[in-house]
Amino acid sequence: MSLVNYRSRMANSEDTTSSADIRAVARVGQICALFGPGVTELSAADIADETGLNRTTAYRYCASMAASGILERGERRGTFALGSLMRELGVQALGRRRVVDLAGPHLQGLRTAVRMTAVLSIRGTTGPVVALAEEDTSRVVVITVHPGTRLEPTAAQSLLMLAYGDATAMESATAAMPPAQRAKLETDVYTARRQGYSVVWNDSTVAVAAPVFDDRGLAATIALLGAGELDLESTLEQLLATAEALSTELGHVGAARASG
Repeated sequence: MSLVNYRSRMANSEDTTSSADIRAVARVGQICALFGPGVTELSAADIADETGLNRTTAYRYCASMAASGILERGERRGTFALGSLMRELGVQALGRRRVVDLAGPHLQGLRTAVRMTAVLSIRGTTGPVVALAEEDTSRVVVITVHPGTRLEPTAAQSLLMLAYGDATAMESATAAMPPAQRAKLETDVYTARRQGYSVVWNDSTVAVAAPVFDDRGLAATIALLGAGELDLESTLEQLLATAEALSTELGHVGAARASG
């Protein structure tokens, strides 16, 4: 065999290995993305169904990811949950976002002023993720959401993320929706963008959200969560003022509410 042919075969082998490694990394990311607020544990069979892998391969991925701390054994027999490494990385990732560092005092002041739970969310891979929550415990009923929760596309903060996001985010959020649900979401997103805030009622609970900007665009969203009757005008005034103050601290120049 000539030296040229040998080097060519070695290069092809390295390319094949590299491609396989890249596909494996992508698959790990795909598996991690299956977990969320309502999906804390999955079996290998669940993962196989969602990813198209056969069950044996899905189990091998899960076992390998569990060995490295990406996953861990779930409470239910035969299931897996996100592991300690993912929790640690999540905390570190949130800590690197300047808006998270600055938002705490703003949320605390807002919570006290309106007596509602104040929440900050930032953009995740598939939608907003709760980064901070300041609970209002002054009422009988406490409405809250835990940091790390991935919000549904119809949530008040999600509407704003979609309103100030690109077409790809909207397509991803509505891909599995029936036409009527997709049309309603598109209308709600348009309304949120036009108003510069969003309001979502769910039975007796309500979420009111406003965008937070930095010098590059949308940085986060702030929401107020409550139950029962709501003085919307007063609540919005406090919420928008807080969002604008945080935006200014982040270096945003201009009105926090963009029309169009």
